[in-house]
Amino acid sequence: MRHSLLTDQTLQGMERAELTRHFAGSDTPDVQLSAAIAYALDSVDESGLQTHPLDVAEILRGLNVDRQTLIATLLIPAVFAHRLTHDQMTQQFGEVVTRLTENVSELVRRRFEAPTGRPEQAERLRRMLLAMVDDVRAVLIKLAFRLQNLRLAAKRHEPDAALLAQETLDVLAPLANRLGIGSLKWEMEDLSLRILEPAAYRAIANGLDADRRARENYVNAFTRELQKAVEAESVRARVYGRPKHIYSIWRKMQKKQLALEELTDLRATRVIVDELSACYTVLGIVHNQWPHLPREFDDYIANPKDNGYQSLHTAVIGPEGKVVEVQIRTRAMHEFAELGVAAHWRYKEGGREDKALNRAIASLRQLLESDGDDQNLLEEFQSEVLHQRVFVLTPRGEVLDLPAGATPLDFAYGVHTEVGHRCRGAKVDGRIVPLTYRLRSGQRVEILTTRQGGPSRDWLNPALGYLQTTRARNKVRSWFRQQNQEEHLSTGRSLLDRECQRLGVSQVDHDDLATKLGFRRSEDMLIALGAGDLTTSQVAQKLQVDAAEPIPALRARRRPVNEGKPWRGGDIHIRGVGGLLTNLANCCSPVPGDAIVGFITRGKGVSVHRRDCVNILRLPEEKRSRLISVSWGEEAPTQAVDMTVEAQDRPGLLRDISNVFANANVNLLAVQTRTHPVDRSVHMELTAEVESLSQLSGLFDRIQALANVYSVRRRSSVVPARQ
Repeated sequence: MRHSLLTDQTLQGMERAELTRHFAGSDTPDVQLSAAIAYALDSVDESGLQTHPLDVAEILRGLNVDRQTLIATLLIPAVFAHRLTHDQMTQQFGEVVTRLTENVSELVRRRFEAPTGRPEQAERLRRMLLAMVDDVRAVLIKLAFRLQNLRLAAKRHEPDAALLAQETLDVLAPLANRLGIGSLKWEMEDLSLRILEPAAYRAIANGLDADRRARENYVNAFTRELQKAVEAESVRARVYGRPKHIYSIWRKMQKKQLALEELTDLRATRVIVDELSACYTVLGIVHNQWPHLPREFDDYIANPKDNGYQSLHTAVIGPEGKVVEVQIRTRAMHEFAELGVAAHWRYKEGGREDKALNRAIASLRQLLESDGDDQNLLEEFQSEVLHQRVFVLTPRGEVLDLPAGATPLDFAYGVHTEVGHRCRGAKVDGRIVPLTYRLRSGQRVEILTTRQGGPSRDWLNPALGYLQTTRARNKVRSWFRQQNQEEHLSTGRSLLDRECQRLGVSQVDHDDLATKLGFRRSEDMLIALGAGDLTTSQVAQKLQVDAAEPIPALRARRRPVNEGKPWRGGDIHIRGVGGLLTNLANCCSPVPGDAIVGFITRGKGVSVHRRDCVNILRLPEEKRSRLISVSWGEEAPTQAVDMTVEAQDRPGLLRDISNVFANANVNLLAVQTRTHPVDRSVHMELTAEVESLSQLSGLFDRIQALANVYSVRRRSSVVPARQ
C-alpha cells in the first residue's frame, strides 16, 4: 500500500484494519474511525494538502486526544477534495465531529502572518485564531498540521519554508506554549530556527552533541546526589533533569550576547515537593550543598508573576565547577503551570495578563486530559470573552480587534478616520458586501473609498445598523459638527419637517420640543439634528402636538375594552372624572406618544382622538364643549397604525419589508399592494402594531433604506367618523 504524502515508515506498512486498531488503541471495532481512515487515504491526493492526515493524527495520538479529534483530523482531505458534504458528514459522524472538522478546515486553509517587528499584531493573530473556532480542539489540530508541515519543509527545503517558519514563531508556537503543550512548542521552535537560521542551528546542535553524553551523565549524577540530600532531611520530593532545547538556547545567547559555553542553564534540574514550606527547605539544602550564584536567584513564590506562576529559581556551582540551574515548586504549582497558563508564557513573550484567555486555554488543556463528559468544557470555552470580539484582517495582514457585531464601516474607522469618512463600499474575502454586514473573526476586509465626500447621516441612525462602535459614531458626529452651522440649521429643519410629515404630525411647538430634548433654543436643537448629534428617533420619542386649547389633565382609572381598536393595557388620564369607558378612535388611530384629546360620545364613553385628527379639526363649535383633556398612562401598550409605502417593483420587495417588521419584533396585521401594470410602481398599505412614535420612526428608517423604496409615511383617514 502506498500513500503519496505519508512520511512515517511504520504507518506506511499498515493495512486499513491495522491502522484502525493502531489509532483506536484496541482491537475493538470502530466503524467511524475506520471510515475516517478510508476517507483520508482515498482523498488525500486530490485534497491539495501538503501533509498526510495520518501523520498529523499520529502526532495527536501521542498527546492522548479523544477519538473525535482523530476522526476530524482524518476527514480534512475529504472536505478539501469535496468528497464529503456537511449533511453527509453529520449523518455519518455526528454534529460534534462535523463542526470540529469544519473549524479545522477553516484554520488549515488560512495563513496567519504577523507583520515583522509588530508583537501586538502577533498577539491579535493568536486571539483571532482562538476566536474563529467554537471547539477549541480545532486549534490543537491546527498546531499538529503545522508541526508536520515544518518537518517536511525542513527536509525538502521548500521555497516558502521561511515564511512558514516565521509565522510559526510569531503566532503558533507561542499559542502552543499557552496551551502547555511543550512537545509541540519546542519541536516547532527548533524546526523554525533550523529553517530560518541553519548555520546557528547547526553550531548549537554540534556544540550540544559534542558533550551530550557527558552532560547527561553529569545531570544524572547531580540529580542522584540532590535526591539523597533531600531524603536525608525527610523531605518527600521528585528530582529529575530538565531538557534544554536549541531554540531556547539560541534566544538566550542572542538576548545576553553569550557564547554557548558561557550559558549557565544547559544543565538543569527540577524538584517537585508536596508542601509550600518544603520549597524553602529544599532551597536551603541546595545552597548548603553547593555555592549559589546570587544574581541567578528568583523567588516567584513570594513574588508571583503577573500570570500567577510560582516557583523558586536558583543556580549553583556543582561538582567540577559547572553551573546547574535548579527549579523548586510544589505539585500544585506544577499542575497550575501544566494546565496551560504556563510559567514561561508571560516572561518569555511579554505582555499583560488576560484572565479570560487564561481560562479559555485552561479549558482546552483540561479537555485534552479529561476522561469524562467534555460538553461542559466546550460550552465554557464558547462563552468566553474571546467570542464577544471579532478579529479581522486588513489587506496587509494586520489584525483589528472589534466588538462582536461590528460592520465594515466600523472596520474602516478602526483603520483610519479618513478611511471611514470616505468609505463607500467593502469587500470581505474578495466579495462585495453591504456596509451593514456583520463581520466574523478571520475574515479579510478591504474598504472601497472615494476621493471626496464625507459620511452619511444615515450612518448615525441605530435603526439602520451601519455602526456598532462608539468610537466610529463619535467620529461621524465630529465630522458633522465641523460643517457650516447654517447648513446644519437648514438640514435639521428639513429632517424635522420630513419626520413630522411621515409620522403624520401636523403641528409641532419647536420651543417645547427643544426643551424636552434638553436644548435652550429650538435653533440649537435643529443644528444638533442637522449635525448628527441628535437623531430622528430621539426626536420621535419626544414629539408632541400642541393643543389648540390646552386643558389640564387628571388621572382616571383604566377603562374596560369597548368598541374601536383594542387598548392593550395601561391607563388613560381623563380630566376630573374616573371610571369612564374609553376607546381609541378608528378614524385617526392614535398611538402612545401622539398628542390626544377625548370626545364624550352619547352612550359609548370617551372616544380618544389625535389632536390633529380631521374629525376633531372639523368639529362644529356647538360640540367642542364635549372635548376633554386626556393623556397616555405609564405603560406602553401597542396600537394598530396604518402606513403607506411607495416603491418600484422588484423581486423580493414584499419579503424584505416583511423582514423589517419581523426583525423589529413588530406584529404586521395587514398588507395590501397594488402594482401599476405599465411603470411597475407599487403602492402598499400596511397595518402594524407599534408601541410608540419612536418605534414607528425606526421602522420607517429601515423600510426607507431598502432598495427601490421611494417613501414611507403614516396614513391618516380624511373620512369623518360619527360622534
